[in-house]
Amino acid sequence: MQINFRTTAPARFCIAASLVLCLLFLGLVRGQDPRGQDPVETIRIDSDLVDLKVSVIGAGANKNVPPLEQKDFVVLEDGEPQAISFFEAADAPFDLVLLLDLSGSNSKNLKMIRNSAKRFVEATRPTDRVAIVSFTDQPALYSSFTLDRAKLKKSIDMMDDAYGGTNFWDSLNWVVKVLAPQGSGRRNAVVVMTDGVDNALPDIDGQGSRIDFNSLLENIRNSDTIVFPIYLDTEAENVKKHHYPPAAYAEAREQLASISAACATPMYRAAKLADLDQVYAQVVHDLSTVYSIGYRPSNKSLDGKWRSVEVRLVEKPDLLARTKRGYYAKLDSAAR
Repeated sequence: MQINFRTTAPARFCIAASLVLCLLFLGLVRGQDPRGQDPVETIRIDSDLVDLKVSVIGAGANKNVPPLEQKDFVVLEDGEPQAISFFEAADAPFDLVLLLDLSGSNSKNLKMIRNSAKRFVEATRPTDRVAIVSFTDQPALYSSFTLDRAKLKKSIDMMDDAYGGTNFWDSLNWVVKVLAPQGSGRRNAVVVMTDGVDNALPDIDGQGSRIDFNSLLENIRNSDTIVFPIYLDTEAENVKKHHYPPAAYAEAREQLASISAACATPMYRAAKLADLDQVYAQVVHDLSTVYSIGYRPSNKSLDGKWRSVEVRLVEKPDLLARTKRGYYAKLDSAAR
């Protein structure tokens, strides 16, 4: 099933966006899970649980990461050890959203983008559900979450030429706040391929996103969804052809780096579309080294102050663990 939110091709937009959102939330689409065809168990996470996504990478020349257990991790909050109350191994499945920027110069390279997206789908683990979304000035949902790789590839073939501006912030925010599963029992991640240049940036023509970048970043920080940004370098072509200011690209790269820092993920770079195959393969590999760790803070005060968080590995000098740097201890983010 394809749900498209654009307004530039009337034949495809007979369903109002509000109805689509209701279907997604209420699960009325064919009586299935509201996020796709494959139902998942819904679990309840207590509101005082701090949920960490911890990436483990090899240090130095060591790139191999062996399977780890809960006993291999130590969690510190403000320097104080915390008791781990929830642990999920790196091989636990993900719900993945592949979010593709089809605006600007990317639209004329649609065939290459499609082929790379198919190879991303092929590289994902069989237990990972995948959804496909593209965006220009609005997001277009081509496949809801499913394990069916043939269906995903067919939906990728349905992606057509895109028109309109670039509302990157709005589109990513929609994926994080609406599409990404809420309390599904699976881990959630977004892999976004973009140059990061939203029309809301200074000296870029077009209205741009309604949400500002700082609000988007706060929503990402307060979400259980981790984002893996892939920066596709379109600067030379768009500066020459559309006279985009180089400063906009510099700001866009800084913003993508901020998203990476908030999620403790790498910021990947693709100098050209042909590099996407290799980058996607690296992203899938890195996803397989992400652990989920939860703890209930020993400091129960919700005073709004910053709590620094650190995760260390026990007797693993050749491995590095990274996660978000902390959170503000207040009622609306205590679960983060």
